[in-house]
Amino acid sequence: MNKSNAKTGLILCITLAVIGSLHADALNGSGRNKSGKKTPVIHATDLYHPHGDPDDHFDLASLYALSHWGLLDLKGIMIDYPGRADLSDPDVLGVAQMNYYTGLAVPVMIGTSNRMKSRNDIAESAARSDLHGISWLLNTLRTSPEPVVINIVGAATDVAIAIKREPGLFKKKCKAIYLNAGSAYLRDDKKLEYNVELNPLAYAAIFDAPCPVYWLPCFNMKTFGAGEYGTYYKFLQGDVLPYLQPRLQNYFLYMLDRKAGTNWFFYLNGQPETELLSKHNQLMRNMWCTAGFLHAAGKKVTPDGEIVDLNSDKESVYSFKPVKVTCTDQGYTTWEIEPRSTGRFIFHIEDLSKYQSAMTTALKSLFLHLPE
Repeated sequence: MNKSNAKTGLILCITLAVIGSLHADALNGSGRNKSGKKTPVIHATDLYHPHGDPDDHFDLASLYALSHWGLLDLKGIMIDYPGRADLSDPDVLGVAQMNYYTGLAVPVMIGTSNRMKSRNDIAESAARSDLHGISWLLNTLRTSPEPVVINIVGAATDVAIAIKREPGLFKKKCKAIYLNAGSAYLRDDKKLEYNVELNPLAYAAIFDAPCPVYWLPCFNMKTFGAGEYGTYYKFLQGDVLPYLQPRLQNYFLYMLDRKAGTNWFFYLNGQPETELLSKHNQLMRNMWCTAGFLHAAGKKVTPDGEIVDLNSDKESVYSFKPVKVTCTDQGYTTWEIEPRSTGRFIFHIEDLSKYQSAMTTALKSLFLHLPE
């Protein structure tokens, strides 16, 4: 490395350290910042109907619950462009259901069809109509009085292209990116986690962002089981669904049963189908992203499943540790814990024996913050 590159690298490290330290302080309490305003959030998701995975709809309901609770200001939903023939239409109906149910008016945008061709691809040759979502994202950052949190729970394409187009804007107006993707450790066959596989270059580009990145690997390693650095947990749907308000039950049943047609409104307001609810109560649900949503809202979960403020003296069943991380263009990460803040943080389970039960209890409690 020559002296110029070394100097540039040192400046970047110092900048990220300062950003990370400031961000950690800002989130040490609640989702409201020092002025008392709610933290604005953009949710980037692969939300389809029929669903690709039901966890995406549970995630959407979680964000609406935190917004209805008064902790977050949900600025919009960015749905990934369905880039494969086996994927369904973006679920704008699901967003409409949650808007009507909660009384919120959250906009929904569809992402670009352009898969990144390089780590610094800005989709320069894309048609303007194919960049509406990215333009909306950038404008939301630009016009927001407060720095914005961005959740990524699907492909990272739209956020990555936006970062590469206007890195200065992200440095100034992005409070943090919560990246729900990848595995903390590679399997022997080097198979990538699903969200990374969708666009490895975009996933890698998120780690270049000039703002704090909270990395939430979906798995400790590519396996369905709780692991020290993986967010994965599961629960029996019968431990959550029967306790919810009828319209919220209908929201989930409409999705879980892959309802055809466009009667989203009348189904939401009807009586829950008892046999269908009983059927889905017997099924397990895989989940990944809940911890990041709560952390962005200034909350954490105790080993007993209680949702408390980040600055509470009570123990948390998980934490975020400062980390030094690099990612190749192929989507392979290497990392190590770094005691000093680097502007990068990795999810860590503090109590493996209680994590899954705690998260299930917390999710149920979170949904109970939605309207009656």
